[in-house]
Amino acid sequence: MVADIVRTDGGDSRGPRGAGRSRRMRPGGDSSDHNQDGQPSEELVEKVVFINRSAKVVKGGRRFNFSALVVVGDKKGRVGIGLGKAGEVADAIRKGGQLARQHMVGVFLKDATIPHEVYAHFGGAKILLRPASPGTGIIAGKTVRAVLESAGAKDILSKSLGSKNPANVVKATLGALRQLRLREDIYRSRGLAIRTPTPAPAAKAPSSPAETTQA
Repeated sequence: MVADIVRTDGGDSRGPRGAGRSRRMRPGGDSSDHNQDGQPSEELVEKVVFINRSAKVVKGGRRFNFSALVVVGDKKGRVGIGLGKAGEVADAIRKGGQLARQHMVGVFLKDATIPHEVYAHFGGAKILLRPASPGTGIIAGKTVRAVLESAGAKDILSKSLGSKNPANVVKATLGALRQLRLREDIYRSRGLAIRTPTPAPAAKAPSSPAETTQA
C-alpha cells in the first residue's frame, strides 16, 4: 500500500524549484536492524497508519507536502509513534519511523493480552481496552490494531468511542497501554507482600449409615 502511494504521489511532490533531483529512501540507509550507535538491535515492526497530503499555493503553482503517521514496535512490550513531514512520501515515512524509534516506551502485558481493563482519551478520541481469552484475536480497527500488534498483544477487545482522527486514536491507544500495571508492581509500590492463595482444605466424606449404627 505504501509503495503504491509512493509511485502515485511521488511525481507531484516536487515544487516549482524542485524539478531536479528528488530524494529517495535508500534501501540500507535507515534499517531497523541497527540502532543509533551502529550496534545490531532487535527486529522492529514498522506500520504506516496514515498519510496526509497538504498543498500550498505559491507563485509558480501548488507545492505539496506529506505527513506520515508511523508506529514502530518490537512485539515484546515496547512501542512508539512518530509523525514525519517531508516533501515526499518516502522521506515522510523515514522521518516518522526515526521519531517512533526514538520515543519507544514499554508497556505491561500479561501473556498475550492485557492484565486489566483500561480507558483513555486524547483530544476527542476515546479508547476502551479489555482483556480477552486465548484465541480471541485482536478485535479492533486498523488504527488501534497497528498499535496493539506492534506492542505484542494477540488477544484483546477494544472499542473506539469518540473521534476517528488517526493521530488522536493512536495517541489515545498508546496512553491506554501506558496505564497498564501488573499486580506485582502495584503491591511492590504500596510496600505490600504478594499473597498466594492457600488451597481450600479437602472436605471429609460423609460417614456411611452402617458405620454410624456400629458406633
